[in-house]
Amino acid sequence: MEHLADGRQLLVFLVAAGIVVPLFQYFKLGIVLGFLIAGIIVGPGGFGHLVPLEPLFAYATIQDVSRLQAFGDLGILFLLFTIGLELSFARLGSIGRLMIGAGGLQVVLSTAALYGLAARSGFEFDDSLVFGMAFALSSTAIVTQSLVERRRLGSPVGRTALGILILQDLMVVPIVIVVGILGQQGASVGLSLVKGLAIAAIVIVAVIGLGRFIIRPLMGLAGATGNRTLLLAITLLIIVVAGAITASAGLSAALGAFLAGLLLSETEYRHQLDVDIEPFKDLLLGLFFMTVGMTIDVVAVAGDLPLILGALAVLSVVKLLGGYLACRITRIPRGASIETSFLLAGAGEFAFVMFTLAARDHVIEPDIARLATTIAAISMVVTPLFGLIGVRLAKRFDAKSSEVRHGVHGEQDYADHVIIGGFGRFGAAVAALLDAEDIPYVALDLDSSHVERAKADGQPVFYGDATHPEILRKLGANRARAFVVTADDPKVAERMVELMHAQWPGVPIHARARSIAHATKLFELGASDVVPEALEGSLQLAGRLLSDVGLPDEAVDQRLAVAREAVRARLKLAGAPADEAKPALDA
Repeated sequence: MEHLADGRQLLVFLVAAGIVVPLFQYFKLGIVLGFLIAGIIVGPGGFGHLVPLEPLFAYATIQDVSRLQAFGDLGILFLLFTIGLELSFARLGSIGRLMIGAGGLQVVLSTAALYGLAARSGFEFDDSLVFGMAFALSSTAIVTQSLVERRRLGSPVGRTALGILILQDLMVVPIVIVVGILGQQGASVGLSLVKGLAIAAIVIVAVIGLGRFIIRPLMGLAGATGNRTLLLAITLLIIVVAGAITASAGLSAALGAFLAGLLLSETEYRHQLDVDIEPFKDLLLGLFFMTVGMTIDVVAVAGDLPLILGALAVLSVVKLLGGYLACRITRIPRGASIETSFLLAGAGEFAFVMFTLAARDHVIEPDIARLATTIAAISMVVTPLFGLIGVRLAKRFDAKSSEVRHGVHGEQDYADHVIIGGFGRFGAAVAALLDAEDIPYVALDLDSSHVERAKADGQPVFYGDATHPEILRKLGANRARAFVVTADDPKVAERMVELMHAQWPGVPIHARARSIAHATKLFELGASDVVPEALEGSLQLAGRLLSDVGLPDEAVDQRLAVAREAVRARLKLAGAPADEAKPALDA
C-alpha cells in the first residue's frame, strides 16, 4: 500500500506540473511560480481541505509532504552545483566585493530594521532577533532559478544577487548558533557570531582543500573508463558528500554542492556534467518548489489574512530598502540595484528551519512560529512576481535616465554607417578601428556602465536593445553599411543576427562567435561573416610561434590568411542549407 501511495503522489506531482507550469510559461510568469502555485493547489492546505467533502479529491492531493521534501532538497543541491560549474574560482573571485560588501550590508541592514520593527510592535528581544535574522535571508533556489530562466545569471544583476546569496548561505552557521544560545542565560551573542563564522571558514577551506586532492584523480579514473554512467555516479556522490560535510558542520548543504561545482569547474568534464545533471536538477527542483507551495494552508491564510498581508507588506518594503541601500552603498548602478532588491525581497527556505529550531528550543511560541512560517512561504511564492516587477522597473528607469542623457531619438539622420550591437571590450575594439578609418558608426548596449563610459569619451553609444527592430530603425538600419554583432551572450547574438537578416537581408552582418559550433549557428541564421574567438586566439598564437621559429612576417601573414579562410569556408559550408551544401561537397 505504501508503494501505491508513493506512486499516486508522484502521478499527482507530474500531472499538476504538466498542467499548471506550461500555463504559467505561456503567460510569461515563469516556471518557478507555476510550480509554487501547483504545490498550493495539490497540497494538504489546498485540495486537501476538500477531501472530507468529496473523497475523490484524495486522488488529486498530496497529503504527506515530508516524503517529497527530501527529494526536493536534492533539487537545491543540483541547482547550486550547476551554478558552481558555471562560475569557477576565478569568476567567483570577481564577485568577492559584491559578496562581502553588498551581501554583508544587506544582511545587517535587513536584520536590524526587522528587529527594530518587531521590538517596537511589542515582541520580546528573543522573538525580534529571530524574526530579523530569519527574514533577512532570501531564497537561493527561487532567486537563482528565476535568473537562470531569464538568462540573467551572468548579468550584473545576476552576479550581484549571487554574491549576496552566497554571503547569506555563509551566515547560516552563526545564525543557528545564535538561536541555540538565545534560551541560555548569560550567553554572548557576539562571541557566538565570531565562533560561527570561524567554523564556516574552516569547513569551506577543508572542503576545497580535500576536493583539490581527491576530485581530479577520481574523475580522471572514471573518465579513463569511458563510461558516462560511472562518471555521473561519481559526480552525484561528490555532490552528496560535499553537501553532507557542510550540513554536518551546521552550514547549508547547498553550499557544499556549490563548492563541489566550483571544484569540478576546473576539470575537463564540466560541460558534459552540466548537460548530464540538467534533467535531474529540473525535475527535483520543481519538486522542491511544489513542496514550498504545499506548506501554505489557504484556510489558515484566509483566517489571518489582514495580519499576514500586513506583515508581508512590511517584510517586502524593509527588504527592498535594505537591498537597495546595500547595493547603492557599494556603488552598484541604480537600475541593477532596483532589480536586485526586488529579487531579494522575499524570505528564504532557511526561515522554515530557523522557526522550527526556535520553537523547539522555546525561544518563540509555537503559534508564532507557525504564523511566521506561513508568511515566509507566501513571500517565497511572490518572489518570482517581485522579480518580474523589478526587471520592468529597472528597464524603465535605465531607459528613461539613459534617454535623458544620451538616448536614441528618431531625429538623427544616420546613413552609410555601421551599427554595432554590444559595446563591451569586443565592440569597443571594433569601434576604435572604425574611428581610425573615419568610418561612421553607432552602437547599442544594455549595460549602462558601458554606455556611460563611452559617452564620457564622446563615442556615439546609446542604451538600447539591439534585438528590437524599432530601435534599429531609429538608428537608420535600412541605410546602414553593415551590422556588427558582438554580444557576450550567445543566445542574444543569435537573436540579433536572426532579426537583422530577416528585417534587412541586404545589409552584411559580421558577428563574433564564442565557439566554432556557435559560429556555424550564426551562419545558419544569416550572418555574412563570423569570427570565432577560439579561432582568432589560436591563429594569433600560431603566428607568434611561426615568427619565433624564424619565418618572415609576410610569410606568417600569408599562412594565417590561408588558414583563416579555410576555416571560414568550412563554417559557411556547415551553416548552409542542405541544397546549397551538397554541390560544394560533390565538387
